[in-house]
Amino acid sequence: MKIGVCIVFEDMSSMEKKVRRLQEEEFDNCQIISWKPKLWNEENAVLLHDLFEKYGVKISAFWCGWEGPCYWNFYEGQKTLGLVPPEYRERRVKNLCDGADFAYKLGIKNVVTHMGYIPENPYDPEFEPFCNAVRKVANHLKQNKQYLLFETGQETPVTMLRCFEEVGCDNLRVNLDTANLITYGKGNPVDALDVLGEYVENLHAKDGLFPTNGHDCGMDVPLGEGKVDFEKLFRKLKELNYDSYVTIECEMAEEESRQQMLDIYHAREYLKRIIDLVYKN
Repeated sequence: MKIGVCIVFEDMSSMEKKVRRLQEEEFDNCQIISWKPKLWNEENAVLLHDLFEKYGVKISAFWCGWEGPCYWNFYEGQKTLGLVPPEYRERRVKNLCDGADFAYKLGIKNVVTHMGYIPENPYDPEFEPFCNAVRKVANHLKQNKQYLLFETGQETPVTMLRCFEEVGCDNLRVNLDTANLITYGKGNPVDALDVLGEYVENLHAKDGLFPTNGHDCGMDVPLGEGKVDFEKLFRKLKELNYDSYVTIECEMAEEESRQQMLDIYHAREYLKRIIDLVYKN
């Protein structure tokens, strides 16, 4: 099991400090998160590739953002997130394909994103056009021998599975966010593995609480203080023979942030303790 962390690619000038910090903090892998398509060019791909080689850090996945508005709640989120809103769909299909091409130049096979509030009703008039858009992205990635990972949260596990079946591409996978299913009120990650376990390719280690009103998502909290049962989660992952990346979703910054680093240290030690308990017994 490989424990890593996230770093945000928002400008080239800060990246060496961020990657060097990964090495200094003894992280040998990370996910890159980027929401700026203008950065996804040939020159930056070469520079980033050389940086990660220099510091001996593996990029486990490219978390690909997209252009346009985004609101992380139950109301405006329905209208703005992912490929679901028709007015942003075409532009975001291009964003995801461009991001995948950039990731390919870095040697990254897994491209992650949030798809938005996938319609739960298969007869919803937007379900088929949404699936067509996903298929277009997945087929583009397939040409690069890449996988398209849906991050869990804004849909039930069954809804995500139905989408996979409808799209019909064999390179669709899951980035299991352990907290999102709870904070979006869609279930819990342990039970979700009964539905999506065979598709899990990467993991966001995060904890959270259920929503307490109908407008806002539940709160993220430090690992062990929320509703995620990590021991049960890793026991189920072990049954599924999962032995890959576990990414702490706490973005390591360029400069020292005491609370942030305390959160990261706590998460790493918490995960190591549980993983050792589960996988060594």
